[in-house]
Amino acid sequence: MSNFLERETTFFELPLTLKSRVLILIAVVVLLPSFFFPLWNMSFYSNQYTDGLVLHIYSYQLEGGKTPNRDDLREINSLNHYIGMRPLLESDFSEFAWVPLVVGLLMILALRAIVLGKMSNLVDVFVLFIYFGLFSMWSFYHRLYMYGHNLDPTASIKVEPFTPPLFGSKQIANFMVNSFPGVGSYAFFAFGILLLLAIFFSAKWRRFAGRRQVSLEEDV
Repeated sequence: MSNFLERETTFFELPLTLKSRVLILIAVVVLLPSFFFPLWNMSFYSNQYTDGLVLHIYSYQLEGGKTPNRDDLREINSLNHYIGMRPLLESDFSEFAWVPLVVGLLMILALRAIVLGKMSNLVDVFVLFIYFGLFSMWSFYHRLYMYGHNLDPTASIKVEPFTPPLFGSKQIANFMVNSFPGVGSYAFFAFGILLLLAIFFSAKWRRFAGRRQVSLEEDV
């Protein structure tokens, strides 16, 4: 047990290689689009809306597709009213207040890991990223579930409670609903992959350095 703890302590004290630091810097840059592009996109098609209604979900706002004669978010809320679903209001999404802050914190902690140059700092950022990603997906699914199950029983059109798709396509009443990640989510995914690669390269350097040290001792 003591040997295991010693190995783990040694791992977290590893210095980050130059390659790892460059990867972390690239990861920070790659994460920037999450502030400017949608994290998720949803579209709604029916015989009445053959061109589709579009909803873009950013880290800080909801935005519907816009044409000269139509605001899709307003149109979606109007349709939701008929089936008793509460309107989609930015004020109901507490996530819009803290998601950009967490993204900024991840970027700052990643830059801090570059400066301090220790494996423990990099692992901290990666673990926080994983937790944030899993919690965000659960929060998004839970919100979709609540919107589709808390329907007004006095609505003019009666539909069975439903959960809009988190990922993929689903037929809901006379609408085909599509839900897929946006550019912002792909930026998050790339951020995590780059951090994982940074961990891998520094850990690989540790193994290489260890084997080289053993070889030098044997030669002596």
